[in-house]
Amino acid sequence: MSKKLIYIADDEAKIRQLIEMFLLKEGYEVNTFSDGDKLLEKFKIQKADMLILDIMMPGIDGLALCTELRKVSDVPIIIISAKDSETDKIAGLMLGSDDYMTKPFSPVELVLRIKKIFRLIDFEKNSRVNNNILEVSDVKINKDSKVVTCKGEKIKFTPMEFNLLLYLAQNINRGVSRDELLNKLWGFYSEVDTRATDDMIKRIRKKLVEVNSLLKIETIWGFGFMISDENREG
Repeated sequence: MSKKLIYIADDEAKIRQLIEMFLLKEGYEVNTFSDGDKLLEKFKIQKADMLILDIMMPGIDGLALCTELRKVSDVPIIIISAKDSETDKIAGLMLGSDDYMTKPFSPVELVLRIKKIFRLIDFEKNSRVNNNILEVSDVKINKDSKVVTCKGEKIKFTPMEFNLLLYLAQNINRGVSRDELLNKLWGFYSEVDTRATDDMIKRIRKKLVEVNSLLKIETIWGFGFMISDENREG
């Protein structure tokens, strides 16, 4: 199995070197960049398996870079930043990042978060479930390939969006709380305001609407979300 390739963009050399050192020890292949423009240029030539982005960098900042990347790729993205307000964290998640860490941070915890995201991505691929296609309403969720289609049209979801949709579909007819979604999907990120789940649900709903899907994700006010039997095919 080939090594996972991780790109790091941060204008602080010491931060880049620290992260690189820990990732190399874990067996990852690493490329580092002093700004977002250089990373984006390289990514267009060679895709990476994960990106670690600082927000405040010369040229294109981390949030703008995240937005640009989400137009063309669902690569997992972790944002690291000195900006530690709740608004900044929510903004990072809304723009499509899979996690958000504030500086100073523990490189050991960063490694654990990276491994968790890769486990989420590989979970269905390595699963030995016999029925690999889950059908809900007019949506088909392939748990092996992580492909979601509606009436034959592919819907592009980020890894975290896919796992959220899959989790709700696997728990059909059961209300799933925001806290449960945070713990199951973000793990260490349970300290984030639960509105992070609402923002991701909005993105999923928007993508479903764009393909005219009949699948509805119900909001249970003050609690969480649910997909009911009314949305199940057949």
